[in-house]
Amino acid sequence: MSPRTAAARRPRYPATREIDEQTRLGEVYMRSFLRTQVRLALFVCTVLACVVGGLPLLFLLIPELRSVHLLGVPLPWAVLAGLIYPAFVIGAWLYVRQAERNERHFAELVERR
Repeated sequence: MSPRTAAARRPRYPATREIDEQTRLGEVYMRSFLRTQVRLALFVCTVLACVVGGLPLLFLLIPELRSVHLLGVPLPWAVLAGLIYPAFVIGAWLYVRQAERNERHFAELVERR
């Protein structure tokens, strides 16, 4: 018989309720989740921009690459026409995969509380 058993307990609200009612704690949860998603989006966009923006710079700095032909097509055109789109698709696939992982982690965090 512990004297602590008779003490009134503060009711625990699930985190989903905190989010639904837009309390301060719910705002913290959502702000953290959105910050994670925005950070991921900025990272993927930055990587793709560096790849796309770096190709013209690469061909400018190494002029010998401009004279290389791949199946009768100049290398810069082959890279821009054939290799950029798979890079976009892979970047989008990785983004969706990581965004879904972030959502799962967030859902687990909310359900655990």
